[in-house]
Amino acid sequence: MDWAGWALFGLVATAVLTAALIAAQLAGLTRLDLPLVLGTLVTEDPDRARVIGFVIHLCAGQGFALGYAAAFALLHRATWWIGALFGMLHVGIALTVLLPLLPGVHSRMASERAGPASTAVLEPPGLFGLNYGLQTPAVTVVVHVMYGVVLGLLLDHD
Repeated sequence: MDWAGWALFGLVATAVLTAALIAAQLAGLTRLDLPLVLGTLVTEDPDRARVIGFVIHLCAGQGFALGYAAAFALLHRATWWIGALFGMLHVGIALTVLLPLLPGVHSRMASERAGPASTAVLEPPGLFGLNYGLQTPAVTVVVHVMYGVVLGLLLDHD
């Protein structure tokens, strides 16, 4: 396994994922603005939040890339299709666990149970991110599968 490459390849795969997610949002396929959501953990200014959120997402992507690289090493092979399967697992956890839990730690995000007195500026994503649009789960699945495919291809040195 190319342990030296995981850092560079993790950046490449995360940049591809993030760019595709931003493009989908700008094209109106989803209202999920992940850099904004992540960045508002740190600042309330939306422009600064998007920049900070992009960096947070790149760092998180590095952590996930390390996990993918470790899994490829345990399997003694890295392929695009194994990466795609890992991407499916990754997105399954993101949509069913991470996004729904986000309001519990995000001070600027309403929860599903927040009433009209809530001062939150972001709506909760809900299960599968459906509060950000019906196409959000599909978009999220596609970009995470792309992430896994990119890592599988780049880490495949057989």
